[in-house]
Amino acid sequence: MNGVVIVDKPKGMTSHDVVARVRRATRIKKVGHAGTLDPDATGVLVVLVGKATRLAQFFVELEKRYRGRVVLGSSTDTQDASGVVVSTGDTSDISPERIREVFAEFEGEGEQVPPMVSALKRDGTPLYVLARRGEVVERKARPIFVSDMRVVGIEMPEVEFELACSRGTYVRTIAADIGERLGCGGHLGDLTRMAVGHFDLESAVGLDEVDRAGPNGPLPGFSMLDALSFMPELRVTEAEEDAISTGGAIEVESERVVPSGEFVRITRDGEELAAVGKLVESEGEESETSDGASLPRRRRIRPVRVFIEPF
Repeated sequence: MNGVVIVDKPKGMTSHDVVARVRRATRIKKVGHAGTLDPDATGVLVVLVGKATRLAQFFVELEKRYRGRVVLGSSTDTQDASGVVVSTGDTSDISPERIREVFAEFEGEGEQVPPMVSALKRDGTPLYVLARRGEVVERKARPIFVSDMRVVGIEMPEVEFELACSRGTYVRTIAADIGERLGCGGHLGDLTRMAVGHFDLESAVGLDEVDRAGPNGPLPGFSMLDALSFMPELRVTEAEEDAISTGGAIEVESERVVPSGEFVRITRDGEELAAVGKLVESEGEESETSDGASLPRRRRIRPVRVFIEPF
């Protein structure tokens, strides 16, 4: 059983809890996820089952879209509603226009210091474990990108918002930073991940549905080939598939592939994923035959993840 299950994570469960639940239901040891959700957050969690765990790198890079609520006027030690309030501030003089201005400032490229209460590790120890001990360690700011940031409702002291962002972005840190810029403090009240790339809540299933499928039923999700539908598909011949199965690169005409550096999903029958490949180079320039006919440039595809056995 190999595939990708889009789980609608309930509030109160860690991402690890969800993985363990899927592992028990399917009786498959290899189960993972592509992008942590905090316990208090809900929504789309990409769960990888069986061989699909080897595809994690391609899903974690996908853009995430969220809908959430910032509570202004109180800051917590975890930057969300699960923490202890450490300071309060006055929100009475903050106008809706100023709130929208500050939210808009977070759109685009930026840097963010990860919170102490996070799953990031320092010398093998998660930061949240250090935080529980009362330890605070230096964290380097990391680049993030927020492609969309909008206020969708204001009912003071709460502000509803939607945002789309890159991997590694802590939305609760953005919420806390917004409160700081407004001068009143703030924390994340609640958060729902609406989508990861092309996976949205409409394609998500509850954990009860995974339980009902059990170890023998069809996985309630996507095949590995379909889950990678954001990649171009490259159909190969039997001989090319044989070369790919042993890790060998193949040459293909330029019209069959995408620009250099892009990933492609490789299949021979259009039903099963044979490999994920990458266009690593272009060989030679377009040339002409003796009679003036144009010869297409040929390019090399190198497999980076192989899922078929050699013939």
